[in-house]
Amino acid sequence: MARWKTVSIVGVGLIGASIGQALLRRRLADDVIGIARRQTTLRAARRVNAVTHTTIDLARGVAEADLIVVCTPVATIPELVRRAAEHCPEGTLITDAGSTKAAIVAALDNNLPRGCRFLGSHPLAGSEKTGPSYSDAELFEGRVTIITPTRNTRAEDFDALEEFWRGLGSVVVRMSPEEHDEAIGMTSHFPHLVAALLAGMLPEQWFRFTGTGFLDTTRIAAGDIELWKQIFMQNRQNVAKNCQTLAQELLRAAQALRDGNELVVEEILTRGKKNRDALGG
Repeated sequence: MARWKTVSIVGVGLIGASIGQALLRRRLADDVIGIARRQTTLRAARRVNAVTHTTIDLARGVAEADLIVVCTPVATIPELVRRAAEHCPEGTLITDAGSTKAAIVAALDNNLPRGCRFLGSHPLAGSEKTGPSYSDAELFEGRVTIITPTRNTRAEDFDALEEFWRGLGSVVVRMSPEEHDEAIGMTSHFPHLVAALLAGMLPEQWFRFTGTGFLDTTRIAAGDIELWKQIFMQNRQNVAKNCQTLAQELLRAAQALRDGNELVVEEILTRGKKNRDALGG
């Protein structure tokens, strides 16, 4: 695997710190510069050995970067990428770890100063927990990372970024930004909304009657509110489409229950079990 001299990570929360830990543990980078707004976050990143140096000054943090990875909430990524491009070495490759891609790529593709290039990434790994204290050097092992090139992407940039994520243990998949948002809208964003709705429906007097089924189903609803609000707004059309589909399925199920139609209920359960069993784990 290629070894990087300096990787700068903007945002050293769960994902950013996990990237840093993986790079250092696997000896894929000489220096990992952690950049964040708060010293408390940077101190936590140092405690878990996710970085070699830290700063709250973005310009200083990217000044010698060979690769920059922006791991912040999706609404902040375009501006941070542009600022990084103004201060890093000319021609530096910049990527991100955002859960949406179409809006971010549209804002940054072939649109950076000083020969810098942006190529979007999304590692399908994480947790409802936040912060570097929950980071894990093995977080990306065996997990898919999607890279979203465009017609402007250089082949050598894609190859370098593919090798970067593979070095962290990921299985790399190539998708267009639009295809990414449609797929992840269904497999990640929509389930989070459903979990939030289900958890929000629970009356307080029934809290003590919840078992592992309810807790497992709603676990992701404990995620960061601001982060998920930004995701929903950027991918709102795909998530809204899935809401309409679910609404139709719920009405069908409700009608079957009202009518005592065991065949439809069994069909719903069978299809769900078949698909879930196929996913494994």
